[in-house]
Amino acid sequence: MACTKEKEFQILEDMKEYYGKTIQNKDELMINNSTSTCDAPPCKLPRHIADALELIHPDVKAKSYGCGMTVPELLEGTHVLDLGSGAGHDCFALAKLVGERGHVTGVDMTEEQLEFARRYIDYHRETFGYSKPNTDFVMAYIEKLGDAGLKDDTFDVIISNCVVNLSPDKRAVLKEAHRVLKPGGEMYFSDMYADQVVPDHIKQHKVLWGEGFAGALWWKDLVRITREVGFSTPRLVKASNINIKKSIQDLTGNIKYVAATYRLFKVPQNGNNMPADVVYNGSVTGHDEVIALDKHNTFKVGSVAEVDPELSAIIQQSRFASAFTVVTSKSPDGEKTIPTNPFSGTRAA
Repeated sequence: MACTKEKEFQILEDMKEYYGKTIQNKDELMINNSTSTCDAPPCKLPRHIADALELIHPDVKAKSYGCGMTVPELLEGTHVLDLGSGAGHDCFALAKLVGERGHVTGVDMTEEQLEFARRYIDYHRETFGYSKPNTDFVMAYIEKLGDAGLKDDTFDVIISNCVVNLSPDKRAVLKEAHRVLKPGGEMYFSDMYADQVVPDHIKQHKVLWGEGFAGALWWKDLVRITREVGFSTPRLVKASNINIKKSIQDLTGNIKYVAATYRLFKVPQNGNNMPADVVYNGSVTGHDEVIALDKHNTFKVGSVAEVDPELSAIIQQSRFASAFTVVTSKSPDGEKTIPTNPFSGTRAA
């Protein structure tokens, strides 16, 4: 059942209070903080990402409430938007990774979070050795990015870290993300998903909204909505089960939840794409020998690999075009299903 406008407004107001006033650091969240979206322990990050995370101010780290690692590849010089940027943790890490020529914009609806993040802009500029800041923070609902003056076809990459589940209108969020992305742009985001439609009685629980359980999408609805607003089929990057505390499980019953990272691309969905053989050239920072574009597509330098028609279009029309050579395009050999289920083969957190 869709929320009324009055109910949507109340949910957003409740979330502003929850993350602006009620929760002051990540240890206060009820969700089990051992949750990770890395596929296999230990979670080994590329050196340049680990180095960037090490430079984040400890106070900002303490207020990071995400459920995944929202750092895609090939960020140098890009313009990035963080939906629900909170205290700025991911924005500041990305500010290091995009470099001084790139820029990161964080958008949040909570004034307390924005004020906190803005206090650390100069700290990170000085830490990174930049001559001027490459980060800014603006106030808006992620369902209404135009209210912050964010224009069509502006950003190369959008990230979001366990925030979309807090929105009562996921379609509006994804539609706005698609609008502000440049052609060929990507939305790379981690979020919570349910193995079924979350029933209405759970959606009435304020704390379960704040913790993400009430607003978690059924994963099949994500696939449907993303296609309807114009994105490519979601590419599943990684997923892990969420360990739920008994106090929450008593309320959510038999619903299973995962934390999953997907990537969506704004490429034409014209049905004329063809499968192709591609070769990765090793040019992406931190991925000198191998790169995984999703959970099911890993590419070794110099090796020919066949990709489905949609991934072929993504590689050729996105920022990844310079990292691959298309060897041959093939005639379609039957339609192949793109795996999107985050519960399939998911490891325990």
